[in-house]
Amino acid sequence: MNHEFFLRRAINLAKQYSKSGKNGPFGAVIVQNKQIIGEGWNQVVSRTDPTAHAEIMAIRQACQNINSHDLKNSVIYSSCEPCPMCLAAIYWAHIPQLIYASDKKAAQKAGFDDDFIYQQIALSITQRQLASQQLLATEGIAVFQTWLDNPQRLPY
Repeated sequence: MNHEFFLRRAINLAKQYSKSGKNGPFGAVIVQNKQIIGEGWNQVVSRTDPTAHAEIMAIRQACQNINSHDLKNSVIYSSCEPCPMCLAAIYWAHIPQLIYASDKKAAQKAGFDDDFIYQQIALSITQRQLASQQLLATEGIAVFQTWLDNPQRLPY
């Protein structure tokens, strides 16, 4: 099995689950040691969950299947270039390789425009459209020290 095989699986998930119109046209597959350990498709509308993107769902399933939050020995295949949220999740999961089919320009033409988010991320927090205010910084920071002092904490 090669990259095209797993990428076609991701594309087929996107096709299969978007036919009803209740799910977006995105699919993802996570592979470890030439075995699929997680699959996902866009379920934002059907689950009423804005985070239920294909890559996120595949990451969740893969982590459950291998009983680990660390997917460092995996490859993720996506039917489309991941949005900023999914890209961040891929980094958080330590997935070292991404292989995708269509790109963000094709997604934009289909009505899925992530460009605004990419632009906002590049701005300083005070320049973003999302009104943000920091409060209780000392109390918030103290939680980190409590966590660091806990000998039972699990490393990330």
